Amino acid sequence: MPDFEAIIAWIVIGGIAGWLAGLIVEGYGFGLAGNIVVGVMGAAIAGLFTPLLGLQIDTKLGSIFAATLGAVVLLLLVGALRRR
Repeated sequence: MPDFEAIIAWIVIGGIAGWLAGLIVEGYGFGLAGNIVVGVMGAAIAGLFTPLLGLQIDTKLGSIFAATLGAVVLLLLVGALRRR
């Protein structure tokens, strides 16, 4: 079971990543809770794809960057599905 500090780190990094992704992909702000969820899901997406690309994320800033990229991908997918 993850410790309390790790959970707080996931929430903070997810919030930052979700907020940044909402700025990058205009029109997709989901509020604080939604941004955290989008950011955490983006981090999961990044966690799946960074090893496949041969990338290793070792810093908090790198984690925020990767989670933001994953969240942007997620928001673009959501936008594409909404337009259908």
